[in-house]
Amino acid sequence: MNFLAHAYLAGESPADRLGGLIGDFVKGPLPAGLPPDVAAGVRLHRQIDVFADTHAAFVRSRSRVSTGRRRVGGVMVDMFYDHFLALHWSRFRDEPLDVFTTQLYALLEANVPMLPPPLVDLLPSITGADWFGSYRSVDATSHALDRIALRLRRTNPLAGSGAELQSDYAGFESDFFAFIADARRYTESCRAQR
Repeated sequence: MNFLAHAYLAGESPADRLGGLIGDFVKGPLPAGLPPDVAAGVRLHRQIDVFADTHAAFVRSRSRVSTGRRRVGGVMVDMFYDHFLALHWSRFRDEPLDVFTTQLYALLEANVPMLPPPLVDLLPSITGADWFGSYRSVDATSHALDRIALRLRRTNPLAGSGAELQSDYAGFESDFFAFIADARRYTESCRAQR
């Protein structure tokens, strides 16, 4: 799950950021008790996902994934892009990454009652191990993919998939830069149209 990219693309609104962070845990109709501004953030998360799935650079990254892992290629590319965003953070924001991630963790902690239960269960690990900041490291990103592989209900080829990032690092990085600039413009447009 590409938490960092969704929080970054959500913009400055805490509600949009919260919606971006919980978006992967909210499937189908939005829960009735979700505040309207947070629901708008979840909808933005979904719009970003649709945008990513059809963006040329994201599609190119998915094609770089080995045939045996293609069906989980989107998850892999999401995580690879979080790695590049964390690694190159200073190109995108003036505020240091650790300040941004500390604010995200505080936002999650302050809103535990509205978080989906699976996210509540993960929260101590997310904050305790600084998941979002750790994505700067290829090893941490690879480890995150291995954790996701264990959480999925079905047998999947995600375990060990971090090696694919290293096998075409420059290609994935180039795709990321092409994607993130367009994604930022797209999300700014989405927020402006509300």
